[in-house]
Amino acid sequence: MLISDAHAQAAAGTPADAFSPLIMMAVFFAIFYFIAIRPQMKRAKEHRSMLDAIAKGDEVVTSGGILGRVTDMSDAFITVEISDKLEIKVQKHAISAVLPKGTIKSA
Repeated sequence: MLISDAHAQAAAGTPADAFSPLIMMAVFFAIFYFIAIRPQMKRAKEHRSMLDAIAKGDEVVTSGGILGRVTDMSDAFITVEISDKLEIKVQKHAISAVLPKGTIKSA
């Protein structure tokens, strides 16, 4: 009664307003992808390539901070010599870094 029909129809909204939440969700996903997902995938790829390049005699650091020289390798485990005649087996993915040659002698 107090509101005219034309005014009431205009207040219902336009079709462009229906796509606004979808556009915002797409923008948030794109931001999340470039800030969180993509850098993590890049780091994982670099870690895999580092693990594939490890060979016997390389000096490595484990994720627990143990420094040693690789003496034997298998698909899932690496044997690391941490002292004379003292070797430990660690999982391959637990290697966090490959060090330059001679690092153990200088440490």
